[in-house]
Amino acid sequence: MAHRFESVQEVRDGLKSVNYLADDGIAGVAFLADRLGKPVLVEGPAGTGKTQLAKSIADMTNARLIRLQCYEGLDESKALYEWNYKKQLLRIQADRNSDSWSDIHDDIFGTDFLLTRPLLEAITAEDPVVLLIDEVDRVEVETEALLLEILSEYQVSIPELGTITAKQIPLVFLTSNNTRELSEALKRRCLFLHVDYPDMEREKEIVLTKVPGVSENLADQIARIVRSIRQLDLKKSPSVSETIDWARTLVLLGIESIDAQQAKDTLHILLKYQTDIAKAAKELSIDK
Repeated sequence: MAHRFESVQEVRDGLKSVNYLADDGIAGVAFLADRLGKPVLVEGPAGTGKTQLAKSIADMTNARLIRLQCYEGLDESKALYEWNYKKQLLRIQADRNSDSWSDIHDDIFGTDFLLTRPLLEAITAEDPVVLLIDEVDRVEVETEALLLEILSEYQVSIPELGTITAKQIPLVFLTSNNTRELSEALKRRCLFLHVDYPDMEREKEIVLTKVPGVSENLADQIARIVRSIRQLDLKKSPSVSETIDWARTLVLLGIESIDAQQAKDTLHILLKYQTDIAKAAKELSIDK
């Protein structure tokens, strides 16, 4: 299979073309994932662009994004596959006078009666695919076992059909917000990438890229204020997506230069807990 990327710089430039500003670390891991055929485990605080990375890689490579949203209680029937029991029952009833049960059995456990879920869909896809396994830390440890065969061999074993091997190796991204420790077996199969909050200059560049109509001066103020707020002892620090929402709000209000009062009046866009808003408002008053 031909490689998707020729260099780390090509990845970085490609991501920039779809408005995802990646550093060399992020671009380098994406490049290696393609060359080594390995999944990428992306960890870091919520709202730092982990999910968006997979979406942007799909956009820049013109690949189909297949997403498995993880949650507590996720099982094989929702992640891998399940049999279409209603269709199987109709098939049995239609052939109830048949003398050969083995023929019916082989028929109803064929691919025509199989309902593919995200993991199997990614394995059997013939078109280019990016598989996003989002918030993998939300599933139980036992459920991780469903992923191991796919992440190491890019295949799925179905008792009634045998082993289905990938027609192509998809790019796979797993995201985690670190709500629990993932198993060593899962980590061993993946390249690791930690995505943290961007530095001030990069966040300013993100705001300028993502928010139409924002001035460079306003973007600089936003990045500086958000950086100072993140240094406080908060229940939840503002994410990059919340920074963008705040910038859009300020542009919508026609604000070109933020004063302390305007910042305090719009803190509810940036922060989502009243205790955090109070701490940030106090900090802004001191800065004033």
